Amino acid sequence: MSNDEPTGTPPQGGHDGHDEPGPDSHSLDDTDLEDLGSEVDVEGDVEIDEENAEDDLLGGLLVDDTSDIQVPDRLVDQVIGQEEARDIVLRAAKQHRHVMMIGSPGTGKSMLAKAMSHLLPKESLQDVLVYHNPDDSNEPKVRTVPAGKGDQIVEAHKEEARKRNQMRSFLMWIILAVIIGYSFLVVHQILIGILAAGIIYFAFRYSNRGSDAMVPKLLINNAERQMAPFEDATGAHAGALLGDVRHDPFQSGGMETPSHERVEAGAIHKANKGVLFVDEINTLDIRSQQKLMTAIQEGEFSITGQSERSSGAMVQTEPVPCDFIMVAAGNMDAMENMHPALRSRIKGYGYEVYMEDTIDDTPEMRRRYARFVAQEVEKDGRLPHFEPDAVREIILEAKRRAGRKEQLTLKLRDLGGLVRVAGDLAKSKGHEQTTREDVLEAKKRSRSIEQQVADDYIERRKDYELKVSEGSAVGRVNGLAVMGGDSGIMLPVMAEVAPSQGPGEVIATGQLKEMAMEAVENVSAIIKKFSDEDLSEKDVHIQFVQVGEGGVDGDSASITVATAVISALENIPVDQSLAMTGSLSVRGDVLPVGGVTHKIEAAAKAGCDTVIIPEANEQDVMIEEEYKEQIDIVPVSHISEVLDVALVGEPEKDSLVDRLKSITGKALDKQGQQSGTTGSPSPQ
Repeated sequence: MSNDEPTGTPPQGGHDGHDEPGPDSHSLDDTDLEDLGSEVDVEGDVEIDEENAEDDLLGGLLVDDTSDIQVPDRLVDQVIGQEEARDIVLRAAKQHRHVMMIGSPGTGKSMLAKAMSHLLPKESLQDVLVYHNPDDSNEPKVRTVPAGKGDQIVEAHKEEARKRNQMRSFLMWIILAVIIGYSFLVVHQILIGILAAGIIYFAFRYSNRGSDAMVPKLLINNAERQMAPFEDATGAHAGALLGDVRHDPFQSGGMETPSHERVEAGAIHKANKGVLFVDEINTLDIRSQQKLMTAIQEGEFSITGQSERSSGAMVQTEPVPCDFIMVAAGNMDAMENMHPALRSRIKGYGYEVYMEDTIDDTPEMRRRYARFVAQEVEKDGRLPHFEPDAVREIILEAKRRAGRKEQLTLKLRDLGGLVRVAGDLAKSKGHEQTTREDVLEAKKRSRSIEQQVADDYIERRKDYELKVSEGSAVGRVNGLAVMGGDSGIMLPVMAEVAPSQGPGEVIATGQLKEMAMEAVENVSAIIKKFSDEDLSEKDVHIQFVQVGEGGVDGDSASITVATAVISALENIPVDQSLAMTGSLSVRGDVLPVGGVTHKIEAAAKAGCDTVIIPEANEQDVMIEEEYKEQIDIVPVSHISEVLDVALVGEPEKDSLVDRLKSITGKALDKQGQQSGTTGSPSPQ
């Protein structure tokens, strides 16, 4: 122990790194953890109408507004839908394991990580002190003490240094008085006396700097913490993550700052005995990931300057404790760009979990979504509570955003944004409660940038679009697409058959991307098998009209292309008051696609009376109330059904449909449909 340490300072080596801590050092009280993954009482004292719970968007909750819904105190109990992830958090917190969470943004990764820090024991927290090393100033010493003791040790050193400085100052003034008195009264050399006094003064001041260097720096102070630390190191540069040594512009002449005073803790050290959360883990540079891997394995990591140009590059402390639980998060691409050895460390000493995007739509889950609205209002603290109908509209939007039948979205950050915008609107209007009308207005105002751009394009396009929503035409079909994720648009598809100057071919224009071109080729197989004419001497031209700069991506226009080409080949008109969307197999089966709700609404806005969708998408439809009376939805399972609805002219149409059925086979029975099949998330 150094001579400058006061009594009670922990001996050298007070910290110890380890791969697997013993159960006693990180074990939690079983009573505190038993109910971590348990069912949370959503209702409290609120009554539930069990008879109507299945059909009610509130799951049968009987409340006046969201203030009647009890919000859980613990953060972990506020997590909705991620049951598997919650169970893993339970085990990881209890056994001190690392966790990697992969999933879409806004599904609760950071919330679960923070909840884990609330479960760790506060009693094991430590303060970390950095001392001057008299043997080598570039290698400061490190000591760990129980939380709250660090302040006491630093104050003791400061008091000791203050007393030494007082004694030195008293001695200095006595010596200065003697020198000046001697030079003035005895030798009568005042100038020499003043010069000698100045030399003595600066000598004492310089020696005092050495006394100040004896005071340690409190690197990590956990005295005021009420729970284990949670450090969000997302996007942190190397110095912020791993610790750094500040640059010192005065590096000599007695004006330099002592090395230990310039040491700064990194997030890995601040997270000691707690949780280190790193979202988008793959954005860390490779060297930082390698050093992070070392810190995880050793449980301690020395602090040094992270820049070669810094004076701190020569300073390296003794190992500083960093015994944290690592929670890494990211999207699916995070695993591709993540250092394989770092991922191996996390997987070898912990868990990997995929965060779900959707959850089953059950009465109990709807009640939890109602509680979610209450949670968001309570967290914000400035929003009026929501009326039951307003909560129902929020839950309906959760169903719409899921994009799957009988599912609710778990992208709750975006849904929480809708809650806050609706609450802000209600407050600006002076409403005591947030109403359904406020939520409907908020849905328009809380659109993403991509959706706003898409809506602006659709609005400008209306001035020049070739929209036809009545009558009939040969070789022209109203197709449907999605732009910006949530904006539906009607895109006409035209087909024409012309004599070929060489071998017949199918020519498609409209900036088609790879998947769209493959869809056209699949449609070509059906046409070749269906047609009685020799297509080797004819060219089939397919044009996607007014698609814009983005082109066409996805296969959801397959039935549109097939209908347009067949209409052109057989010279049978297509009903222009009708629009359609759906993928198509080479055998003529209509397959499900994404975005059907937004596409149907786009058809209604364009003035269409009927829309054809895949039968497998029938239960995915969640259109707004205002459109339900405007449009008829016709689910189909085979191209023959599409033609039966779309084409006009009874004799020609009936003959054509019968011939197509005889060649390609009848539509599949409803019982044989694989309704669970899904297309691309947002096919165009």
